[in-house]
Amino acid sequence: MTVRRTGKNGLDDLDRKVLHLIRERPRSGLLELARLLGVARGTVQARLDRMIADGVITDFGPNLSPGALGYPVQAFTTLEVEQVSRADISAALSAIPEVLEAHIVTGPGDVWCRVAGRDHEHIQEVIDRTLAIPGVRRSSTVITLSTVVPHRVQPLADRG
Repeated sequence: MTVRRTGKNGLDDLDRKVLHLIRERPRSGLLELARLLGVARGTVQARLDRMIADGVITDFGPNLSPGALGYPVQAFTTLEVEQVSRADISAALSAIPEVLEAHIVTGPGDVWCRVAGRDHEHIQEVIDRTLAIPGVRRSSTVITLSTVVPHRVQPLADRG
């Protein structure tokens, strides 16, 4: 059977429905998802397998809350770095558990990091650890006050 893909992202309506359901009901099994979608279990399995192979679905792990884990303060820090040291800096940042994510960027700064801490003093300790990494020249940090749009990707898939 040939499946027609629509949209730039290669997802059709059934793919988007599968994605919505696994986000809304992450503990549902394949049979339950198939029943809710009105398709065969094998169809759901094939769609999931393809979206995993294509890199659309990157994991099935639970999303964890830094705040609930005891790290309620988050900040964004911009690092200015020596360009030749980027690989070593990336490895060193990966070794700091409080660094939730880091991105090499264009424009002001070289690396933007989202970090979490127990309190403001802990955020300062995390920043000090990043500044101790060879090749990091300086940083600029802002503390988050609230999250108005949490990390999300589903709206991109929905654009079809």
